[in-house]
Amino acid sequence: MHDGALLFLEIGALLFGIALLGRLAGRIGISPIPLILLGGLAFGEGGILPISQGEEFIEVGAEIGVILLLVMLGLEYNAKELMGSLNRSRMAGGLDMALNAIPGAIAGFVLGWGPIGALVLAGITWISSSGVVAKVLQDLGRLPNRETPTILSILVIEDLAMAFYLPVLTAVLVGMDLAAGTISVTIALAAVLFILWVALRHGPLVSKLVWSKRADVLLLSVLGLTLIVAGLAAEANVSAAVGAFLVGIAISGPAAEHATQVLTPLRDLFAAVFFLFFGLSTTPSDLPPVLVPALILAIVTMGTKVLTGYLAARKAGIAEPGRWRAGFALTPRGEFSIVIAGLAVSAGADRSLAALATAYVLITIVVGPLLARIPDTARFDAWAKARQKARRMRQRAAAAEG
Repeated sequence: MHDGALLFLEIGALLFGIALLGRLAGRIGISPIPLILLGGLAFGEGGILPISQGEEFIEVGAEIGVILLLVMLGLEYNAKELMGSLNRSRMAGGLDMALNAIPGAIAGFVLGWGPIGALVLAGITWISSSGVVAKVLQDLGRLPNRETPTILSILVIEDLAMAFYLPVLTAVLVGMDLAAGTISVTIALAAVLFILWVALRHGPLVSKLVWSKRADVLLLSVLGLTLIVAGLAAEANVSAAVGAFLVGIAISGPAAEHATQVLTPLRDLFAAVFFLFFGLSTTPSDLPPVLVPALILAIVTMGTKVLTGYLAARKAGIAEPGRWRAGFALTPRGEFSIVIAGLAVSAGADRSLAALATAYVLITIVVGPLLARIPDTARFDAWAKARQKARRMRQRAAAAEG
């Protein structure tokens, strides 16, 4: 069988398999993400039946999937809402870094990887997966919820922080001098500020640029502009996801409404490819030796993420159930964590670090979407509301005594 035919067969079988897994997930009432990941493990390198063609297509499709997830998240909000939410969540961003980066740094020293390993693991445990969180919020119908802007603010702060972290990490890994490292960080900062300035100050112009009554023209305009900005952001060592999110923020009015409609099927396709690629790129035999430390690290840092989201939502005035929804939604790590581990290994770090990162991310990315459903259960909702009621009664009693 020639390569072209085999490519079509493999991609077709994978996509049809994703559809069956999605149907199964719907039947048993869970997110399809864990099943797609496990399916990818079965057909990746070292799996039951590894694919031989189509890796390039799936890899590019995965990157497009993350970009589409983030631009459509941006379409749900306007620039004013973003800035207001970011201002309210500055303290939460700092708390997020402290609670989630420190356990990773400690683990780096405990496992014997020294200061560089600590710096790498700090980034891996700090950053939530924007792509996975966006998909979970979409699957659970939580985009209109009051806690969602708080969740998005933390994700955006994390992604913006990566514009500083990644150049610094790269400089440390390759032994770059202070001047070169400073230049790299300055370029990244300038790129972030420029994209943010365009999104905030020239949103109506961007909307006018992409708007068309024809669905095909609108689709091509929004997708093309998003990929251009994402590519430029990535070239400047800024997250492509941040670029895509800010494009979505800049588009408003009828352009945003119609763009959401035409992009939704495309997002669903490439988002599924993203999760499939993550599973395909994982070698199952690498996981058992690092499973115990990865599991311990995942338990600790999923707990700190829940605390992060809970405290941030409480500060924003969100009720008790919404605080827990915010916390559980932030638990999955993903694309950034793998990028960070890849940078470290390519610079000569211990290869077991990459295996640990993969196992850690896989645990959080499978368990996270399942945890996110807990606040929707009747028992948990009743407990959260009773907790909130008891707190209000204590506050009234304290006010009466005062």
